[in-house]
Amino acid sequence: MHVLHPEFFLLIPAFIVLGWFWRGLHLHRPLRVLLLLIGVALLTRPEIRQAADGLDLWVLVDRSASAANKVETSLGEWQNLLEKSRGRHDRLHFVDFAEEALLRSEGDGTSVFPGNKNATRIAGAIRHTLAKLDPNRPSRLLVLTDGNSTEPLDGLTERLVRESVALDYRLIVSDTAGDWSIQNLTTPARVREGEAFLFTLTVSGPDGQTAPLEIYRDGQRLGQSEVTTHGGEARLRFTDRLTGGGAHRYEARLLAPDDPLPGNNTAISWVESAGGPRSLLITAYADDPLAAVLRAQGTQVEVITDPSAATFQKLSGAKLVVLNNVPAYRLCPDFLDSLALFVTTQGGGLLMGGGRTSYAAGGYFGSPAADILPVSMELRQEHRKLALAMVIALDRSGSMSANMPGTNMQKMDLANNGAAEAIQLLGDMDSVAVYAVDTQAHEMAPLSTVGSDRKRLVEAAKRIQSAGGGICVPTALRAAHETLKKSPAGRRHIIVFADANDATQELGDYPALIKSMRADGITISIIGMGQATDSGGHFLQEVAKLGEGRIFFNENPAQLTAMFSQETVAVARSAFLSDPVPLTATPGWLEIAARPLNWLPAVDAYNLCYLKPNATAAALSNDEYKAPLTAFWQRGAGRTAAVTFPLGGDFSKSVLTWPAYGDFLQTLTRWLEGDKLPPGAALHYTVDGTRLRVDFRHDDTWLERLSKAPPRLLAATGVATTAREVSWEKIAPGHYHADLELPAGQWLRGAVSAGGFALPFGPVSTAVNPEWANNPARIEALRSLSKASGGVERVDMSSAWKAERRLSWIDASLWLLLAWVVFFLVEVLQTRTGFGITPRSAKA
Repeated sequence: MHVLHPEFFLLIPAFIVLGWFWRGLHLHRPLRVLLLLIGVALLTRPEIRQAADGLDLWVLVDRSASAANKVETSLGEWQNLLEKSRGRHDRLHFVDFAEEALLRSEGDGTSVFPGNKNATRIAGAIRHTLAKLDPNRPSRLLVLTDGNSTEPLDGLTERLVRESVALDYRLIVSDTAGDWSIQNLTTPARVREGEAFLFTLTVSGPDGQTAPLEIYRDGQRLGQSEVTTHGGEARLRFTDRLTGGGAHRYEARLLAPDDPLPGNNTAISWVESAGGPRSLLITAYADDPLAAVLRAQGTQVEVITDPSAATFQKLSGAKLVVLNNVPAYRLCPDFLDSLALFVTTQGGGLLMGGGRTSYAAGGYFGSPAADILPVSMELRQEHRKLALAMVIALDRSGSMSANMPGTNMQKMDLANNGAAEAIQLLGDMDSVAVYAVDTQAHEMAPLSTVGSDRKRLVEAAKRIQSAGGGICVPTALRAAHETLKKSPAGRRHIIVFADANDATQELGDYPALIKSMRADGITISIIGMGQATDSGGHFLQEVAKLGEGRIFFNENPAQLTAMFSQETVAVARSAFLSDPVPLTATPGWLEIAARPLNWLPAVDAYNLCYLKPNATAAALSNDEYKAPLTAFWQRGAGRTAAVTFPLGGDFSKSVLTWPAYGDFLQTLTRWLEGDKLPPGAALHYTVDGTRLRVDFRHDDTWLERLSKAPPRLLAATGVATTAREVSWEKIAPGHYHADLELPAGQWLRGAVSAGGFALPFGPVSTAVNPEWANNPARIEALRSLSKASGGVERVDMSSAWKAERRLSWIDASLWLLLAWVVFFLVEVLQTRTGFGITPRSAKA
């Protein structure tokens, strides 16, 4: 059907009047009238309305955890129905979604969804699809989902109506008869240390039935009981008492047999144990002298001698973290990643002490902690006392071909990138060889001086491909031994990367092989993909121990590059200088102290680092490097300091006998802890379903401070190193409020920055994973959105193609212009030849 705009026909009376007055134009001649009519019509930019020949149907398929099994049961049948019933000019597109939306390529069929399934972001999927529509074709959306969106559908109605896109839906209903679920776990956000508190649990299930229940705190089971429903619901109360600082994770688990929806049988809540000022001392020394110094100034000190026990939860409520000669690889990765936000956003302090396993020698180069310290640990040519010869042996077994979720990369690609980064970090005088290992060792690059060969060596490392089978570690060690024992380099080292589940040992005496390697001055470090408890974990630990190297385990391949970097820098430089060096004081100390310090004349050893721009050095080494021995600076809301000489243990005799040792550390740590929060301001937060409600209140004594630094709400998901600013509103004088949507399956941390102070909060998370919550309100919101956009519920999938097609307007200017040119040429021909023109006298 083709229709002209109705305004076009309003021009006809104007043409008649114009012809009456303009007789001189000979408008009694039909072609001239027609030319004038077309010319005026062109000025109106005419359009023709027509129904489209085809329809673009975009099918949004819910692949989240709660809907995946139900969808996959019928998806193949639905796809066949839609394919068979579409018209010749119709087009069919599929978008799979859960936490993120991905356009499915042709031919993918019902392939496995690679993204995070722990969320149902229907609104995000709709926006993603709307951005891909062809504006020249009518489009319609069809959502296949269980309707339990983990995000609101606000703001979509106007856009769908504006773009004339109807939203249809098909609800995937599951049988929930006999379903047990935890509706909520309610705990106080903060309690005083040692104080008893109450938390409650709400459970729903079949009326009159009983199910086992377990309660955990920080992964340790507190107890087990049974819950019996009355009227389909049960409420339970528990009490507990916290004796340690930090945030504690409470978890309730229902163990209902034959539950049709087990995903809603778990609930989580966080409780912060609050006390006075608290410091975390993570140390390599069983009797660290820093503990007594910190306690002497009234600070509560938690001493941690097992670095792996320092979790990110420990940071909650802490004012200061001290890392005293502990290597980065022994720290929990979540803790190390959380330090940057703890300092820059939450206003915490960080002090790093020196030693053989600190700074670059401890693997901190390239870590999140390195970014916030006032000293840098980069390689510089003057560091090179001895050249290094290194072999990198990479596992290329079958498990390395696995794709990483959300990327187009395999585990092998990430391992290759880690090896390439290690080569980039080596000095020109160093040498390296690269092997790909399965049951045999395949030389990818012979031992070569890095120098001008760096690019070739990097490319060789990136060419390794997974070839199946397992990895035989002793085979890699033999090949590396044969290569390195011929090298004249003063230091020789091997990095073996292996899957902890695939690593195998040959029959034979591998300890004797490693003993021979150690006799040749070769050390061995292992980077294990997986956990220490995996089938090959113990064997890999034994290899690293016998080889007097380090062992890293990690389940996240995305962190491989950082692990290779840490190990390479720790080995490739002699950054710990173990000879005594004179100390030179600077005026910088007076920036944080009220009076000068009586410095010790020399230190026994130190970690060679460099002062960063804008940082302040209070003491320098009086040697060729003039390196910082004590440095500090402000980082965001918090402060960090670096003491590069040992504060305990080996090489600390001079420091420990220094009369001003206590004064030095107390002054430095007091400055790092920052000023005490003045009275008159408070932060309150609560979890309401999937929303975090944050309220900041202050009295009039804070008005002057806030005029210079207004309150800002900053939040970060998980162990992110930076926070985003969140908008909030001033709902009354002295009262700010904001609602944040909590991410499914993750926690949130942050702070309110106000008047030069930071009021931290978190971690907090939803009690019940919204992915598994049965939320009728979200289903009703989907129905309302569909109706407002002109969509319907599709019970018969083939009827989607029979929906009313959108009429579109097509510009008719080109066709009218061509017609005008044709008629103009005919008119010229008539005028020249007189053909078809009757003189007026003849008419008379």
